[in-house]
Amino acid sequence: MLKQIFILLLFCFAIQLHSQEIGFTTPDYKAIEKEINDKNSKFYYPKLMERLTKNDTLLSHDEYRHLYLGYVFQPKYNAFWTSPDEEQLRKYYDKEELEVSDYDEIIKLSNHTLSDFPFDLKQLNFLTYIYHLKGDETSAKIASFRFHSIMNVILSSGDGKKCETGFHVLMVDHEYILLSLFEIESKGQSLVENCDYLSFEKGAYNVDGIYFNIEKMLENEKKMLR
Repeated sequence: MLKQIFILLLFCFAIQLHSQEIGFTTPDYKAIEKEINDKNSKFYYPKLMERLTKNDTLLSHDEYRHLYLGYVFQPKYNAFWTSPDEEQLRKYYDKEELEVSDYDEIIKLSNHTLSDFPFDLKQLNFLTYIYHLKGDETSAKIASFRFHSIMNVILSSGDGKKCETGFHVLMVDHEYILLSLFEIESKGQSLVENCDYLSFEKGAYNVDGIYFNIEKMLENEKKMLR
């Protein structure tokens, strides 16, 4: 039951995202790195992150673009990050139906996870849902805004039609969340140059698969193995 509602909520978000018809611009990581390290720039990373953690809903698309893509240059970036609260949260994911008494604990755990990794799309979506169930529409809109803003950055980073124009993501989990948004099921995954290629069932969709650029993930993996 909970999983069905969760997928439905994701799909509702997808309709809104798709309707915006955002064009794509391939990320210039050198330019992004320069901007986020410049104390005089409006994209200076510590200031942007401070606004993000304070749930500033006035952050623009360009500011979110520097936040999300610029995270790869932060010491905390780990392409294989997992939530420290994953085990505790899983019992709520797997419930057929949530109880009112569950809401506050889920909110606490999800926000703790987001304090560790502010781009956890799974938790942002779950938070939006729980706040809505609780009747806290203001908090639901704030969590939804961050979720939408991050997804818009990913969708504006490429078109996914080939590796050269693949969608840029911080972690593999974000690839599958994007597919969930459009109710697309992957039948296989393969590494093509510096891209993850997720293939679909032949003839099921307009394309046979989608490319995700994981160049920065691969670089991060190499650093961790040194």
